[in-house]
Amino acid sequence: MRGLTGEGSARTRGSIQAVSAALAVPTALALLVSGCGAGGTGARDEGPAHADSVAGAAAATPSAAPSASPDTVNAVKLVKDDPKVAPEVKRELKPCVANEYPVDVSYGNLTSGSADDVVVNVLTCGDAVGVGSYVYREQHGSYENVFTSEEPPVYAEIDRGDLVVTKQVYDKGDPVSSPSGENVITYRWTSGHFAEKYRTHNDYGKVAGDSATPAPSPAS
Repeated sequence: MRGLTGEGSARTRGSIQAVSAALAVPTALALLVSGCGAGGTGARDEGPAHADSVAGAAAATPSAAPSASPDTVNAVKLVKDDPKVAPEVKRELKPCVANEYPVDVSYGNLTSGSADDVVVNVLTCGDAVGVGSYVYREQHGSYENVFTSEEPPVYAEIDRGDLVVTKQVYDKGDPVSSPSGENVITYRWTSGHFAEKYRTHNDYGKVAGDSATPAPSPAS
């Protein structure tokens, strides 16, 4: 899931369903006339024609449309303009390559609002360590920060309508590549804010040969 996010692009679609439907009408009429002219066996004569017309109708009927993609946001601007984001996170939020920023963005319904909420994870370029996780809720045409976690390493995800935040745990001397464990915290939108519902802790096994890169310090 972790990656680089650049500028979003709009998508356009064309449709040929109307043309297919228009062509299907005279075809169905011709089959109906042909079936009537054959006479004699009634419904049995109309069987093949009926099957063809059903197949034609099925081809002309559009399939169920997928859920509409949410309007993309400029996540970098959202974070940099947010007064709740730590100055250090803003200062370090720079492109890794060209205009590609180390930002993961997810959309989903977390707060039962009229529009999808936006989950933004800010990462480091080299190790993709999460330094900040934020949830933005659409309010009257703009986005409001309704959740902030800036204790790295941290990463937030949407799981079946809940906000799940993973925080890796380091013991003294643990390298960045090998934390001692993780805390997984599940939040649910309740009475206008996110409330913690579940918390689990997982311990990791130690792997020999890890480098002694120090663990990242929390953002000030």
